[in-house]
Parts: sequence; structure tokens; C-alpha cells
Amino acid sequence: MSNPVFERMKDSRGYATFGPPGATRQPSGYATPSPDELETMYNAPSATPVDTRRMTYDDVVVKTAIVFAAVLVGGVVGWKVPGLMWVGLIGGLVLGLVNSFKKSPSPALIVGYGLLEGVALGGISMFFEGRYPGIVAQAVLGTLSVFAAVLVGFRSGKLRTSPKLNKIFFIAIGGYLLFSLVNLGLMVFAGQDSLRAGPLGLVIGAFAVLLASYSLVMDFEFIKAGVEQGAPAKFAWTAAFGLVVTLVWLYIEILRILAILRGD
Repeated sequence: MSNPVFERMKDSRGYATFGPPGATRQPSGYATPSPDELETMYNAPSATPVDTRRMTYDDVVVKTAIVFAAVLVGGVVGWKVPGLMWVGLIGGLVLGLVNSFKKSPSPALIVGYGLLEGVALGGISMFFEGRYPGIVAQAVLGTLSVFAAVLVGFRSGKLRTSPKLNKIFFIAIGGYLLFSLVNLGLMVFAGQDSLRAGPLGLVIGAFAVLLASYSLVMDFEFIKAGVEQGAPAKFAWTAAFGLVVTLVWLYIEILRILAILRGD
């Protein structure tokens, strides 16, 4: 998997090479251990991923749960104080960009992103729920259903990425972002109705859900590669951040599709 994060991991210190206990580090390597040292090494229990501080699936689950807890806390705040929605949107965007470009993951910044993103989602969800009662529960159920379907497909080996599909994905993402910016500009500066309404809105929404689903597959491959390659445990935070970003995007897109179907 050609991932810049894993390329950096190859140069990380502390897990690539280890010397035997008591061995002296030489320019060309470690000194040859004594017979007693070899006997001690032979009798020692095998190192676990926790001992070597390598990423495990449990690490990813725990870190993802922490970030989602932050999203939920922020969501409650945003729901009760919808005026904070813009603070969450801007702050979440800033921290999202910072976390995306940091070479080493920062747990504090990732949890902070979860809180701010939750505040934004809380305000957005309350607005839609006020117009269409029950729509938030439907959007949450739809998001979990897509997540489960993609996970089952990935575990079965039927869903995988490829270099060609990745190129198509990034081109499609670029087109989607450009369309979103044009749509926002027309709404703010020209006073026109959103291009995300009606049949076109449904088509764009379905397209975005497909992109988010493929992004989930990329997230799962990131996690799988990290565990298999013995990535440092701290990169479980990176995996958690990626999953949360994708699921938030997926939730918003499903929410918008449901709003269109219910008359917006």
C-alpha cells in the first residue's frame, strides 16, 4: 500500500531494530551477546504488540471510541446551543486540516476535532430535525448500515482498493469539492437556490455516498496495513481520525438525501 504515513513509519525509531539486553550498540550493529545473554533471551516470553508498542485492532477500536465520545459530547452542546454551529464548522475545518497534514498524530488535536465537529453536527441535526421529525435517527441508522455493509464486504475480501481506483477516487473528490464550492458561492453571493435540491441533488448525494463508502474501504486498508506492518501504536489515533472524518461526511450526505426525499 503506497501510503505516505506508512512510508514515514519505515523511518520511525523504536520498533525497526532492537538489540539484545545488555548488548552494546556499535556503528556496524550490536555486539555479539554472551552465552548467558543468549540463554536469557531464549527463556524470555515472546514480546506482544503492547510490549513493542505496535498498533493493534484493539488500539484502533479504543481510540475511535474516544473520538466518537468527543463527537457525541460536542453534539449535545451543539443541539442545545445551535448558535455555536458555525464555531464548530470553522474550528472543525481548521483542526481537520491540521490533523491531516501533521506528520505525527496529536491525540489532543484529534479529540478537539471530534468535539468541534460534534458541535457543528449538533446544530445541523437540530435544524433538520425541527423541519423533519425523525430524520436524524434515520440518518444515523443509514450511516451505520452503510458502515456495516462496507465492513462486511471488506472482511470478506470483496471490497478492496487499487491504484487505478484510487486515482479515479481522488479525481472524483476534486470534482465534488469544486461543485460544492460553486454551489456555496451561488447561494451566498448570487442568492440562488441550492444546486443540491431535487433530482440533481439526489444524484449528487448518491455519488457522494459512493465516494464516502470507498473512503471507508481506504480507511480499513490503512488500519489493516498498519497492524500487519507493525506501525507504532500512536498511529491508531490517525486511523481513528480517518474513520471519524469519513463517517461524519457519510452522515451529512445521507441526512441531505433524506431531506430531499422528504420535500426539501
